[in-house]
Amino acid sequence: MSNEPITLTAGDAEATVLPGNGGRIGGLRVGGTELLRQGERYGCFPMVPWCGRIREGRFSDGAVVHQMPLNSPPHAIHGTARDAAWRTARVGGSEAVLTYDLVDPWPYTGRVTQVVALAEDALTLTMAVETYESSFPAQVGWHPWFNRTLDGADGADGPGVEIAFDPAWQEERGDDHLPTGNRVDPKPGPWDDCFGMPDGVDVTLTWPGRLELKVTSREQWAVVYDEQEAAVCVEPQTGPPNGLNTLPRLVTPLEPLEATTTWSWRRL
Repeated sequence: MSNEPITLTAGDAEATVLPGNGGRIGGLRVGGTELLRQGERYGCFPMVPWCGRIREGRFSDGAVVHQMPLNSPPHAIHGTARDAAWRTARVGGSEAVLTYDLVDPWPYTGRVTQVVALAEDALTLTMAVETYESSFPAQVGWHPWFNRTLDGADGADGPGVEIAFDPAWQEERGDDHLPTGNRVDPKPGPWDDCFGMPDGVDVTLTWPGRLELKVTSREQWAVVYDEQEAAVCVEPQTGPPNGLNTLPRLVTPLEPLEATTTWSWRRL
C-alpha cells in the first residue's frame, strides 16, 4: 500500500497518521481542537530502535561497538525510524497498521510494526520490533508534542497545560544531558528529564476548563520535556536515555520487543 496520509475517525475524535513522515501522528483533534503541535518535525513520532540520546552515538553488543550518526552532536538521538518512510499495511475506519524495516545505519535486520487505534475517548499506540535473524538490543517509545495551550472558541489562547505525575524517582541528569546512573528524588520543573514509574507510566495533562488527557503505559520510564513555549512532551519508553548501553532490552527471533501507550481524555 502507499504511504499517503491516513485519517482515522471515532466519534468527534480525528487522528492524522503520516506513514511517509516517520510513521508519526501528524494531528489529533478532539471536537475540532488540535492537541498536537503542528509541523513536519512535531506531532507524535515513534522512537525506535532507541529512545532519547545514545552517548556519543556508540553502543555495545557484546564485544562489538556500533557507531550511529551524531544527529544531535555529540550524541545520536531518537532512533532512525522517525526520518524514514513507513509502509501502510492495513487501514480500517479507526485503526491503521504501519511497518518499517530496519536498515543502515542500524546494523541489524528487523521489522517494526506500529498499530494506531482511535476510539471516541482514547488513542492507543502499540509498537513491536521483531527479527528472524540475529538478536540485538533495542528500545521503543513515543515522542508526542502536546500543545501548551488550546485555542479558545474565540481564537484566543486558553490557560497553559498543567502536568501532574508521581514518579518513584528521577534519573540524575549529567552535564551531557544523559543519566548519570544515580536516582534522585523528583525535582520541580522545568524538565528535560527521565523519570521512573515502576507501576507503569501515568501522567495527567490538564488544560484547565477544557480537557484532561492521561498518558499511560505498562512501561516504567517516561521522559518529560517542558522547556519550550509552544509544547510539552511526555514520552513513554522501554528504558532510559542511553539505555542501549545501560539497560538494553533484547529482541530475539523468539521474543519481539513490544510496548503500548494509551492517551485517554475527557472534557472538563
